[in-house]
Amino acid sequence: MKGEYTQNGKEAMERFKMECANEMGVNLKQGYNGDLTARQAGSVGGQMVKKMVESYKMQ
Repeated sequence: MKGEYTQNGKEAMERFKMECANEMGVNLKQGYNGDLTARQAGSVGGQMVKKMVESYKMQ
């Protein structure tokens, strides 16, 4: 059971990351994204955190 939850969580976070990247205009692809600048990668991570904090505050 634990492995199933872990896999579902990873898939959900990957979808969330892609959604945030799309909102920020960053072209992410599946797998390695070493061609991104630090600024692009940071903007995606920052957007993810921002949305998670907003979601937490709404609860």
